[in-house]
Amino acid sequence: MTTPNFSIDLSGRTALVTGASAGLGRRFAKVLAACGAKVACTARRKDKLDDLVAEITADGGTAKAFALDVRDAAQLQAIIPAVTESLGQPDILVNNAGIVDAEHATRMSTDLIDDVLDTNLRSVFILSNEFARPLIARKAPGRIVNIASIAATSYSGGGAALYSTTKAGVVRITETLAVEWSKFHINVNGIAPGLFATDMADGMIERAGDFSVHFPRKRVAQPEQMDSTLLYLVSPSSDAVTGTVIKIDDGQGGR
Repeated sequence: MTTPNFSIDLSGRTALVTGASAGLGRRFAKVLAACGAKVACTARRKDKLDDLVAEITADGGTAKAFALDVRDAAQLQAIIPAVTESLGQPDILVNNAGIVDAEHATRMSTDLIDDVLDTNLRSVFILSNEFARPLIARKAPGRIVNIASIAATSYSGGGAALYSTTKAGVVRITETLAVEWSKFHINVNGIAPGLFATDMADGMIERAGDFSVHFPRKRVAQPEQMDSTLLYLVSPSSDAVTGTVIKIDDGQGGR
């Protein structure tokens, strides 16, 4: 028996990762580069991206840092041409940038509401379109991985209602664009993580205590436990998979 689609060799591919300066985005960029992709690392803080690019380069990979505020539509429209000029046409997009509001709905300012909506939801829709448009024109395939959250389907009422709402929107964007772009061979999928060991999780634990003691496995998941899922969704292994969101929460909650 042969498995011709089973490969994680990303040589000749160009990937764009948003929110790559820390947390899961940083891990995603390193994993994609380690498998041969040229990686455009984007975030607001370019100094942190420069450190990441230096690490990737030292490990033999190819990457470049691009300052990008995903709340700014003009920057979203400009980033694909900039990456194309420097690294080649992106055919992998990881929409990872996001913020947690960590606040009860009635306590949120309109500025915070706008920031959460623009960062978590609006940017995903705009950048996905900017990514897909040149691929469709060239009749070239592509892969999009949207980072949602387990909060898209589960909310306990302790704060972050808008975050939960935006991540549910990311799931729906994933499903609808997958249907619209299937004929163009652009696969759109997502990952819905639970609590992973990132700077964001550290902040939550600092505020609320180590609630991992209440999880069945008494632990916080590690970013490297998501590597195989990311690579599955951007590689030939998932050629017939589109419009799917994979939950990875280490069994932390119910279903």
